[in-house]
Amino acid sequence: MLTAPSDWTLLPPGDAGLTRRVKSAGPTWTIKEKKGRRMFSRGVLAPAATIAAEKARLEQERSTDAYAKRQAASAARRDKQQGEYVEDFRGAVLQFLRFDSGHSAIAGRLADAVTTHATPVGSGTVARTKRIPIEQRAESAVIAWMRHQTTAYDHMKIARIKGKRREVRRMLAEESRRLLKKYRRGEADNLASCPLARALTSAAQAKQ
Repeated sequence: MLTAPSDWTLLPPGDAGLTRRVKSAGPTWTIKEKKGRRMFSRGVLAPAATIAAEKARLEQERSTDAYAKRQAASAARRDKQQGEYVEDFRGAVLQFLRFDSGHSAIAGRLADAVTTHATPVGSGTVARTKRIPIEQRAESAVIAWMRHQTTAYDHMKIARIKGKRREVRRMLAEESRRLLKKYRRGEADNLASCPLARALTSAAQAKQ
């Protein structure tokens, strides 16, 4: 257990620019909490005087017209990059689906649904990671969407046994892949009873 000096205080997470400046000014302690496999930042401990001084400097800079122009340019650049990524991701989803031409309409609807769900900035989905190729992201995003929308996964009572949830997810993924293969072969003609067609219809109705 470590105890911070009495003149230190906590800078909560949320302002990346201020956090970077406080860390650069040093010294600091970064507080992290592990939940499951993920690490969450709980802020930075640093001298209260350092935090106050860096905050004042940053607020002064952010009040200038030059800063506002830079922010506007950065926002426009991010929006353009996001738009391009959304388009590329949707294309990768369609490439993974490869539905028979008779099911091109439902392929487009599925690509739209998966892309809308998976690509927003900050969504935390597999589509936002850069650690794997976009083709693999698209495949994983489709399977994840189908797991939640076309199976009973969200309502299953899964035993709290190590590896059991992973086993269930693999099983459901195989079900989804078998369904996708029918569309690729042009065999999924009974759309009224198809879980994928029903899920897409429900999703469209929910938007109305």
